Amino acid sequence: MAKKSDEHRPLAQNKKASHDYFIEETFECGMVLTGTEIKSVRGFKSNLGDSFATIRNGEAFIHNLHISPFAQGNRSNPDDPTRTRKLLLHKAQIRRLLGLVKRDGYTLVPLKIYSRNGFAKLLIGLGKGKKDYDKRDADAKRDATRDIQRALRERQK
Repeated sequence: MAKKSDEHRPLAQNKKASHDYFIEETFECGMVLTGTEIKSVRGFKSNLGDSFATIRNGEAFIHNLHISPFAQGNRSNPDDPTRTRKLLLHKAQIRRLLGLVKRDGYTLVPLKIYSRNGFAKLLIGLGKGKKDYDKRDADAKRDATRDIQRALRERQK
């Protein structure tokens, strides 16, 4: 059984998402994976870098999620490591997400993969794309808070 400290430790994280999008709301969903894929995910062999989520025909899918083939795997290893995988959400959540994504400029962004009760969970966020000036403002705020923290640490010494 997993330790409590390891329960929400990210198995994979999309660090670029907060830089490129304003994340307004998050949703937790399961993923349909094969046996060898879940072993690779637990072994930190997945990458959320270029992935995105869509909703088609009342079902949610994640595209371009790279899960490396399991090294000790057998013939049940999937052929394509970036195949489209189905996301497990309630019907009401899918309808709500579909309505939110139809608004102008919104998309579903995968944020992180983590383990809960032995199952791999994906945290997706409803994101609105940032413009270049928004990114510069965020960088300036981050630098200012770093300078303030540095000055406070120097003052305490």
